[in-house]
Amino acid sequence: MGVKHLATADKDAPDAAHIQALAEAEETGLKLAIKGRTVALVLIGLFIISSRSPDPGRAFEFFALFIGFASLGLVHFRLIGSSYDRWWIKYLLVAVDVIVLSALIATQPMFDTVDLPQVITFRNTLFPFYFVVLAVSAFSFSPRLVVWTGVVGVAGWLTAFYWAIHDMEVRYEWVDIGVKPTNQQFIDIFLNPNFVGTGSRIQESLAFMVVAILIAVVMTRARRTVMRQLELDQERRLLSDVFGKYVPQAVAQTLIADKGALEPLERTATVLFADIAEFTTLTESKGPQGIVEILNAYFDGAAEVISRNKGVITQFQGDAILATFNVPVEDPLHAENAVKAARELQQLTRDNQFGGTQVRTRIGICTGPVVAGNVGGSGRLNYTVHGNTVNMAARLEALNKQYNTDILISESTRKHTAGVPCDRIGSISVRGLSTPIDLYSVA
Repeated sequence: MGVKHLATADKDAPDAAHIQALAEAEETGLKLAIKGRTVALVLIGLFIISSRSPDPGRAFEFFALFIGFASLGLVHFRLIGSSYDRWWIKYLLVAVDVIVLSALIATQPMFDTVDLPQVITFRNTLFPFYFVVLAVSAFSFSPRLVVWTGVVGVAGWLTAFYWAIHDMEVRYEWVDIGVKPTNQQFIDIFLNPNFVGTGSRIQESLAFMVVAILIAVVMTRARRTVMRQLELDQERRLLSDVFGKYVPQAVAQTLIADKGALEPLERTATVLFADIAEFTTLTESKGPQGIVEILNAYFDGAAEVISRNKGVITQFQGDAILATFNVPVEDPLHAENAVKAARELQQLTRDNQFGGTQVRTRIGICTGPVVAGNVGGSGRLNYTVHGNTVNMAARLEALNKQYNTDILISESTRKHTAGVPCDRIGSISVRGLSTPIDLYSVA
């Protein structure tokens, strides 16, 4: 199955995960919106109470109203994310906010001692409070709720306005001022208590709706950006999982991060070469199916051990494993981790059976310069390492049989692992070097 088909097969799961992530973001935003709503209510309440006559009775009425109003939001806060939460509650809460605000504007006079048309209230700076409701709804991260707030806000503002002017026998509009009025004509109409200015209210409503739509558009784009980022993250995880079945996981992640470009490098690293002892005999006795079962179980356990110790398996060669430490992922303790991985591999084979069979491994470890990179042709590449260090690790693995040991490390590795108990058991001559290389056995 190709990557495309795998992505298609898993499409439903990522979509569900993305929707869940957005839902959680919306719930978090709603909770933040309710906190902001509570603060806004306190400010609006203080303003309205302080702008009325110092009548204790009226002040208590407004105080009780806003306490109850704030409590409604706190109840919604507790419901969010619970089994009692419903999608329509947030829409209802916005509608209640606008209804109460509009009702106060439509019915409450600016001063109790003045007998003037209620439309005078619209000359006060009350309309910005609707923008407070809009701003609070924007925290929800829901474009629909923002548009709903715009629609309800316009309806509430215009309804309050028309309620305030519905019983006025005399109304003056902008048209009554004329095209080229004198100063006195303008003052006589504009400052007249019966001047309603319907055009201004419509203009305010249009501006409010435009702002709501613009916020909703920005929020929609933001949600799409978040969704696309979630999809990209999911694709990266999927590609990493798929490629990780064929190349080392660390290599796969680096390839994806670098868009396929894994630059060749030369670096001091530690190479671990592990082989199953008496594998030929094992193959003859177990047959193809049995040996594949053994290898799959063994490689699975070995890969977990090596990966846990920050190593990267670059090749499976028959029954052998070639692992590198410090390439392509840097690790300052590469030699120590390689030796630790080798000892854990030995413990793994002593304590477990693979495919119902006990196996024994021989391991060689060498530290030195390596060249690592993608090698291949015809569009097919393989990440591998080259150099005398690799050859020496393989040679040390083979020498285990001669010395009757399980883990052999080179002098260069021993210098990087001073705290690891080991015994010098001999030396070997290496072509190109004037002095022999000391060998050490690790228990």
